[in-house]
Amino acid sequence: MSKIFLSAGEASGEHYGALLMAELRRLEPQADFFGLGGTRMASLGLRRVVRAEDVAVMGITEVILHMPHIYRQYRKLKASLRAERPDLAILIDFPDVNLSLAAELRRLKIPVVYFVSPQLWAWKKWRVRGVRRNVSRMLVIFPFEEAFYRAHGIAADFVGHPLADLDLPTVTREEFASQNGLDASKFWVGLLPGSRTRELEANLPPMFEAARLLGPGYEYLLPVAPTLKDSQVQAFAAQAKGVSVRVVHDARAVLQHARASVVASGTATVEAALIGNPFLVVYRVSRITYAVAQRVVRVAHVGMVNLIAGRRIVPELIQDDFAASKVVERLRPLLENQEARATMQSDLRTVGATLRVNNEGAIQHAARIALQLIPAGQPSQLQSALVTSWPVE
Repeated sequence: MSKIFLSAGEASGEHYGALLMAELRRLEPQADFFGLGGTRMASLGLRRVVRAEDVAVMGITEVILHMPHIYRQYRKLKASLRAERPDLAILIDFPDVNLSLAAELRRLKIPVVYFVSPQLWAWKKWRVRGVRRNVSRMLVIFPFEEAFYRAHGIAADFVGHPLADLDLPTVTREEFASQNGLDASKFWVGLLPGSRTRELEANLPPMFEAARLLGPGYEYLLPVAPTLKDSQVQAFAAQAKGVSVRVVHDARAVLQHARASVVASGTATVEAALIGNPFLVVYRVSRITYAVAQRVVRVAHVGMVNLIAGRRIVPELIQDDFAASKVVERLRPLLENQEARATMQSDLRTVGATLRVNNEGAIQHAARIALQLIPAGQPSQLQSALVTSWPVE
């Protein structure tokens, strides 16, 4: 029986962690999982040393404020590694914790798979040396990342993006309208501010003001992220005076049926691209975080869709540019101009095609590679099957 350590500390990473656990369990039914994860991973059998919801913060100032607590949880994870000595470690994104854990794992001589690359290609490139020293295999979900790591002497594989393997939502527009008390005769605008309370605080006010400027001809859909309570989101939605904002529970269905959307930079922008929903990328962080980012981030675009395309196919309104009047200026053509809509949708289809590798899904691809790294003294059932089925010459 293989013992596998997993570490996923944020909403999107925890989602991928749950998918990966399910596939690893299929390939290795007796595997024992422990580490850092959320409720979905726990429901699949992860013995949680640390709960993801207790450490998921972001931004320079936010991390500093929570540093004592995060460090205590980090020490618990290190202690569990020394006590349990897993056969394999799979680290998912969350670089502030996982890159440090990788160093501890190397000292313990435990092979490390890093799934979903931290954005070292954008900033903190000095950390690449640590990745080269501590990570056995980097499994990346964006095509340009494979070349970046290989150029730095790191074993890396582009496995495809997990979101590219998902089927489109099957709920019809009429069904979705009925379920959520919406007017199916109106155009809908998706408002996706992020999955953390701080992101709602920063991103929702200009979204709501833009909605007021656009007027009552639209209905505005605000999906609830799994990391947030309904009551939290309802409290924010109550601030949208004079516009019809509906809190719903299916972000992908929103992106499927909205005429266009305003989407905070992050995983939801990739979902919007894959579904084909015209959108704007927006974001605000604290002034300190933004000032630091301006000095160290070295990329031409903020939106992942634009980075993949290598050009600006989706408008970006970041920090002070994220003002209601500018949102309306960039959003209105996507709502009213068929040519502008068609151009963006064509560009999004091109980007989506690059996020698929072959007929094997990203999660299946990643799980297969990960299990191959278990040391020979502890063969997985997958390895055993490969050995016993190999023809003898």
